[in-house]
Amino acid sequence: MPRLFGTDGVRGVANKELTPQLALKLGEAAARILGSSSQNHTRRRAIIGRDTRISGDFLSAALAAGMASGCVDVIDVGVLPTPGIAYLSSILNVDFAAVVSASHNPMQYNGIKFFQKGGYKLSDNTEDEIEALLDQEWERPINAFVGRISYDAASAQRLYIQHILDSVIQEAHEPLHGLHIVVDCANGATSHVAPEVLQRAGATVTVINAAPDGRNINDHAGTMHLETLQTITKAMKADLGVACDGDADRCLAVDHNGTIVNGDQIMGILARSFKNKGLLKNDTLVVTVMSNLGLKLALRDMGITTVQTAVGDRYVLEEMLKNDYSLGGEQSGHIINRYCATTGDGTLTALMLACEVAQSGKTLEELASAFPQLPQELINVRTKRKREAFTNTIIQEAVHAAEEQLGETGRVLLRPSGTEPLVRVMVEAVTDEQAHEVCQSLASIVEDALK
Repeated sequence: MPRLFGTDGVRGVANKELTPQLALKLGEAAARILGSSSQNHTRRRAIIGRDTRISGDFLSAALAAGMASGCVDVIDVGVLPTPGIAYLSSILNVDFAAVVSASHNPMQYNGIKFFQKGGYKLSDNTEDEIEALLDQEWERPINAFVGRISYDAASAQRLYIQHILDSVIQEAHEPLHGLHIVVDCANGATSHVAPEVLQRAGATVTVINAAPDGRNINDHAGTMHLETLQTITKAMKADLGVACDGDADRCLAVDHNGTIVNGDQIMGILARSFKNKGLLKNDTLVVTVMSNLGLKLALRDMGITTVQTAVGDRYVLEEMLKNDYSLGGEQSGHIINRYCATTGDGTLTALMLACEVAQSGKTLEELASAFPQLPQELINVRTKRKREAFTNTIIQEAVHAAEEQLGETGRVLLRPSGTEPLVRVMVEAVTDEQAHEVCQSLASIVEDALK
């Protein structure tokens, strides 16, 4: 059987792969592992929250029921960004937290992920321990030892909003005064959070896609669909636009011309700012293998080192904790500021980026121009033998030859898909033509070798 937990929790089509029965079992197992003393009938506490998709209602109810059956008192904080749940689990006296969300995925999907005490995502080993208990019989607590479920959405949202503002704004003033910002909330979990944060910071805010109805989350909105944000930002002559995804753990932006500013460029802007303020520990930014080489080259000229990890913000954070780095993230917009967050936080990133625009006196276009992106081509090669791409002699010789051809101003990345029978072949080069030529040639060799 394939592993139930993926790179970011358990996900699937709601009520098909991800059923209320599975959510109930996950709640029970999490109570036994993360609230381990509950097996001794010692009451534990947990927080649960969700994004705006309609299936979140029954899945969070089932998940909370499973936790409560395991001697855990559950505080349901309703709709709140994933990083908000992580933050609350770090400041409140709880043993763990859970989020019902499928992040940037379409409405029909949903997911369940857990945070351990302190607001950190679980290790692979802990997830495996939870999965191993799903179908095991166990002695359930009875009588007064079962947990209770309470509800407190208003306090949770208020605490989280104040935390974001306090993390960036050190004095009682409005640093974004004079800025006009368009914010796309993806009809998701930050629909009430991001607009209030930016307004309280002094910006004039135009809000789009902030009317969730349970069905429209990420629907032609948010980080996966920036077209509307681009059009409105340019038409309204706003200073910049920012977009979050459904659970608001990522952020992308557009400048006043409607040009996209991706996660790599946002990280570059923030890394340079952190370094200038003496906040970039070890003068290092943590990125994944998907970050554009242009970011690395630009930062190198600024005296900033980049360290690469596997794809996934959990691996970025692991590296940051291991070597005490302060800033890291992904091209997709997951950006972690370890001074005030334990996971990617789209609303926090939007506020930090807007403050940098205001404080620098430069446009977002000018700030992003310091981090040009090298042309990139990606080809998916379909094969059932995807793992052999890293041991096949012909492929490895071809990769080496391509790397020699590209030199220091290009790179090659082969990566197996985590869910599909694909090998992703990615090439970056100085020109579009070179990236296309090398990628096509290499993809052809991979396809022939893995037939």
